[in-house]
Amino acid sequence: MDARTTRRRFIAGAGAATAGLAGLGAALRVPRAQAHDGPNVVLIIVDTLRADHVFGKRARTPNIDALAREGISFTRCFPEAMPTIPARRSILSGRRTFPFRGWHPYPGLIGEPGWAPLERPAIAFTTTLKRAGYWTAYVTDNTGVGFSPPWAPYRRSIDHFVRRGGQFGGTSAGVSDAELRHWLPPALEDPQTRDRIRRYLANGRYSHDETRSFAARVFKDASHVLRMAKRRREPFALVVDTFEPHEPWTPPRRYIDMYGDPDYRGPEPARPYYAPVSRYLSGSELVLVDRMKALYAAEVTMTDRWLGVFLERLHDLRLERETVIVLVSDHGFFVGDHGLTGKLSTRLHPELIHVPLIVVHPERRKAGQSRRWFASTHDVAPTLVSMAGVPVPEAMDGVDLSRFFDGRKVPERDYAWGGYGNSFFVRTARWKAFGRNYGDDLHLYDPRRDRRETRDLVGSNARKARELYGVVRARAGGPLPYYPGTI
Repeated sequence: MDARTTRRRFIAGAGAATAGLAGLGAALRVPRAQAHDGPNVVLIIVDTLRADHVFGKRARTPNIDALAREGISFTRCFPEAMPTIPARRSILSGRRTFPFRGWHPYPGLIGEPGWAPLERPAIAFTTTLKRAGYWTAYVTDNTGVGFSPPWAPYRRSIDHFVRRGGQFGGTSAGVSDAELRHWLPPALEDPQTRDRIRRYLANGRYSHDETRSFAARVFKDASHVLRMAKRRREPFALVVDTFEPHEPWTPPRRYIDMYGDPDYRGPEPARPYYAPVSRYLSGSELVLVDRMKALYAAEVTMTDRWLGVFLERLHDLRLERETVIVLVSDHGFFVGDHGLTGKLSTRLHPELIHVPLIVVHPERRKAGQSRRWFASTHDVAPTLVSMAGVPVPEAMDGVDLSRFFDGRKVPERDYAWGGYGNSFFVRTARWKAFGRNYGDDLHLYDPRRDRRETRDLVGSNARKARELYGVVRARAGGPLPYYPGTI
């Protein structure tokens, strides 16, 4: 009995084809093997998800918690490249992308270092699996991956690509001034933000109906794709990439009241500035920081709820024991931490750069265990390829984390390093440092005595900060690039 007549015969034909999903036309022609019978692969990317809201107690995430109980949690995962698009480049390719040498602006993408397409679709793990006989699918509302022209070749490389729009662009009609004022306090109002929030409200309107939220749309679409995948004879590789809980935040009140004052009746800061709090809030306005914390946690919990809908479908289709599942995020977000809000590339504290990573084996090996090994986003692709039973391409320089499931030796990684824009970070068990790629504006912290990173020691130990900067330069192969006029 060859591989094509094993379990695939039993699941072929089950489930119904899903109508109405927005495929993007014929996929690029990639030679596909016909006899591979490895496990299915599901990669879940949750944007803007802080590790302390998953592994800590900052938010309720029962469905992510359930995943953690079934797999290995890597509790020291730091993206090697940030933010959104740079992180996805490393996640999908299995390659380090920081420092962003040779970068230039691309039409349709933000003009910041690292915002670029994959060098070519062939380097993506999805293409590697497609060559091995996998059917590939991608569901997302990420504007860069889903809609930007530079990412079109990658979209065409996927057998079935489903995209959801609306967070940017689209209509702004039908939003009353009262509704806009509710989600946009005067301290946060400017023409650009006003237009962004108005469009977001018009295209979402989920504050009273969470089924209209962007997370709900993505995970429901992904659930439909599971039905399509189930009826096929070949294994599938599915990426589910949700932009929530990225701001703006307009969750239903019942979620907000889990974390904020239920008697609060003021305006809600749906979209904080990327700036020090002191730069735009003072006095009585500081209550908005507490509301930001509540809104963010509420969005995390709501996103987790719709992840649960997807995982339930995986269970109902009896696919969970035939599927590798990985959950990862691209970066976090400041909500008053260190006196900051948003994403600031020059302040690379854990609230921004520490993300969850969970890997679930189909047989539930090592279920509920955790590892403090320094994992990163470029480890995801080689892990998925290896767990699918496919040879890992030499070009993938991340580490295959499936070694932790079967006791194989794991390469030593004594520190995490990477960067965001024109800035770098490096973290060891003993020291944490970050600064500009030039090697100035250095910051140094001792986590043994200062877990929250509130006391900068660079003034008294500049030599150690320079030493750590030197480690990054050496690992990067020379001086780090710096792009004037960008972040």
